[in-house]
Amino acid sequence: MGSQFWPKTGSPGILHHFTETLVTFEFTPSPSPTHRTPHSILFLGGLGDGLATTSYVSSLIPALASTPWSLFTLTLTSSYSAWGFGHLDRDTDEIAACIRHIQAYKRAKYGLSPGNATAGGGEGGEGQGEEEGKIVVMGHSTGSQCVLHYLSRPNPHTSHSPWDRDLEHIRRPILDGAIMQAPVSDREAIKLVMRDGFLGRTPAQLKETYDTLVRMAREQLDRDGDGNLDGGEEEVCDAMLPVRLTAQFGYPRNTPVSCRRFWSLVSPESPGKPAEDDMFSSDLGDGALAETFGRVAERGLVRGKLMVLMSGADQAVPEWVDKEGLLERWRKVTDRGGKIWDRERSGLIPGASHALSNDDQAEPRAFLVKRVLSFLEEVAARK
Repeated sequence: MGSQFWPKTGSPGILHHFTETLVTFEFTPSPSPTHRTPHSILFLGGLGDGLATTSYVSSLIPALASTPWSLFTLTLTSSYSAWGFGHLDRDTDEIAACIRHIQAYKRAKYGLSPGNATAGGGEGGEGQGEEEGKIVVMGHSTGSQCVLHYLSRPNPHTSHSPWDRDLEHIRRPILDGAIMQAPVSDREAIKLVMRDGFLGRTPAQLKETYDTLVRMAREQLDRDGDGNLDGGEEEVCDAMLPVRLTAQFGYPRNTPVSCRRFWSLVSPESPGKPAEDDMFSSDLGDGALAETFGRVAERGLVRGKLMVLMSGADQAVPEWVDKEGLLERWRKVTDRGGKIWDRERSGLIPGASHALSNDDQAEPRAFLVKRVLSFLEEVAARK
């Protein structure tokens, strides 16, 4: 099946390896060999996304062609059907590695100064020019969780994951700006499915399946101590839930979901004890928000603004959620430590679906592109 959004002739660009197995693709739409793009925006997709799979990226590419910005998209270990094994610490460590590669590449290409060192001191290197390359990260859907996790957690991460022993935490570079588009609550989306029924199953049937999955996940986490070693010699491994059960909620039938990731996404103990992925639920208290949005200024990982754009007609957001009120709560908590929230540009995208991928999304996509271009223009002008 072809794409209605991407050009049939393909998209020119450069494929970069930032690790042996992970790549980032830099779109190069400008035909001019003298066109300079010292600044970079790295796009992060949501669950199930991979290299350039979020359709509205195809609208951003031509819009950026005449600007000093180049757009990058990437693969993570959790890309495509592997998100059911993933976790935000690994995602953001890999994002940090990608950003380091982009910065080194742009410094070498344009002789830029190493303006974006890592927070708390980093290995920026010596640049030969006075021009500073800017870096912005933009996340869509669960990519927004990656953005907020990147900005709000200790740098480097301090977690120890015995079920992911090969993971090495690295210092994350400071960003010049950050964008979250369509931040949604997976927990509230599941509640919506259970309320309305799905794929011919009644709410009662889905509730029974949900309770079974939560019990299975809890039993596995209890055995593993929530992923923390208890001093025993037995190796701790994550366990997969039955696909025949997870598929009842709309999770793809080709995507196994681990007990740990399922627990993190549906967060059964929220709002009192939100799991790692539960950042955007409307019922989270100020104390929970203080540990995410409220940590952004303290961590110092963005020197500019945070722009948050919610889709006005997001089908993953229940109708009981007051989107504008929720944005205002997030703003207040974010700005307690400093004026980081972009009040001028943050808000709702009128009429926008979750991924702006429907046939009627031309106007919402144009609205989104205009906001992103305005945001990037301000970042580029900032000294």
